[in-house]
Amino acid sequence: MKKRVTLTFPKKTVHQPITYRLAKDFNVAANIIRAQVAPNQVGKLVVELSGDIDQLEDAIAWLQENDISISQASREILIDEAVCVHCGLCTGVCPTGALSLDPETFRLTFARSRCIVCEQCIPSCPVEAISTNL
Repeated sequence: MKKRVTLTFPKKTVHQPITYRLAKDFNVAANIIRAQVAPNQVGKLVVELSGDIDQLEDAIAWLQENDISISQASREILIDEAVCVHCGLCTGVCPTGALSLDPETFRLTFARSRCIVCEQCIPSCPVEAISTNL
């Protein structure tokens, strides 16, 4: 099972090896999608957790016991077709290939299932056709 979550760390837990502990203690893989972590500051980590459902629940309980707040990441990338000029600039920064140009029509295609919502495409769009739902 997979869950995409946002972890918010208080200053006192930023130094802890959280993803290591998830893997070692709970057999839960943490694919880091976005990280904002710095010493002596509140940290945020967007991760996709994968593992057995019971292990995921145990890992989430452990995170909460360690004062790490968890929220379900439900954002998704939106593309305004009326604004998009199909220039393809966003395809060059998409790490998963979710954005591509159709080789026959040269129109932008978006494979939502491949998107990890890293948001790298948003600032690359010259006409601001790409945004998130939140």
